[in-house]
Amino acid sequence: MRPEQARSRIEAELSYARAAREHGKEGRARVSARRAAGWAVAVFLGSHSEPPTRGAFDLLGWLEREGPANLRQAAARLRQQVTEDHRLPHVEDPLDDAALIVRTLLALLDATQSSAGPAAES
Repeated sequence: MRPEQARSRIEAELSYARAAREHGKEGRARVSARRAAGWAVAVFLGSHSEPPTRGAFDLLGWLEREGPANLRQAAARLRQQVTEDHRLPHVEDPLDDAALIVRTLLALLDATQSSAGPAAES
């Protein structure tokens, strides 16, 4: 998938997450947030090596272990399961965590591509 298509998919997933939350579907909101963050990791990794074929959960695992320090905790929280009473074991908002990951990785990707010059964008 081309980066432009991936960016559209990421934005769509973030929109799905917000819409799900507005309709009281918090579980679906978390899933869409996780997918959006996973797509951002895939785009980021694809720009540096072979495009990954793993799912969002595994991609977030990579980010938790290998990614920039400021994103590791957000990735870890997005991978956490809800408790038996269907609550998250933390207070941070998964949609905010996903947005942070998306913003940061896409900004890093844009910075890398702009510093490489026009040839990097073709």
